[in-house]
Amino acid sequence: MLTVNRTNIILYCKRWPEMVDFYGQHLQLPIHYQSKWFVEFQLCEGSFISVADETRTTIKSANGAGITLTWRVGNIYQAHAFVSQQGIKISDLREKWGAVVCYLYDPEGNRIELWQSV
Repeated sequence: MLTVNRTNIILYCKRWPEMVDFYGQHLQLPIHYQSKWFVEFQLCEGSFISVADETRTTIKSANGAGITLTWRVGNIYQAHAFVSQQGIKISDLREKWGAVVCYLYDPEGNRIELWQSV
């Protein structure tokens, strides 16, 4: 059996400074680790998202192709209002799959789905 104790999604980025600003300044995620070309943000206990400057890595940006980050939030209405107040384009709230959901995109084009069960 595979036992996972920690998760981290690494996004390799062409627009690395914009991605650091988006996740750090706009979404206000706390920085857990940082170097000159890699920043790890904490989403919640044991779960992280990192952005890496593709010019310093062997893996290149996916340009948002085929990637959706899906995050369950405590209060979808507050999360939607917060993102909107940050000047980030976000979809309207809608119900589907027994949840209230909305979508936004980071500077690399990765889709972020915020949701809360109904």
